Amino acid sequence: MSQFSWESEVAEEPQQQHHQPDVFVEPESLALSVDDFSALEDRILRAVNLVKRERIARAEAEERAVQAEARLHEQGPLVETLHSEVNGLRAEREHVRQRVEKLLAQLDALEL
Repeated sequence: MSQFSWESEVAEEPQQQHHQPDVFVEPESLALSVDDFSALEDRILRAVNLVKRERIARAEAEERAVQAEARLHEQGPLVETLHSEVNGLRAEREHVRQRVEKLLAQLDALEL
């Protein structure tokens, strides 16, 4: 709406009597200057662009989260397999350590 149409709409409204009959609002005080309107327009455009960027960033973050969850579910069985293998190797190492200790004990007994 242009400044002039706004002023004409304000001027066309009938004056209603309120409790304060001395109060009169002049149409010029309601009009925005061109600079004020441009500044407001710039602020609104910046806000719209900010919201757009945030929505895009949110969509990208959600997509990355979905991909990460998919990789996690894919690698779950591999983690279980590796965990079992590590436990098996630890048990085997303990068994070998015990056999080496027995052999060393037998060697000590021979040297006496």
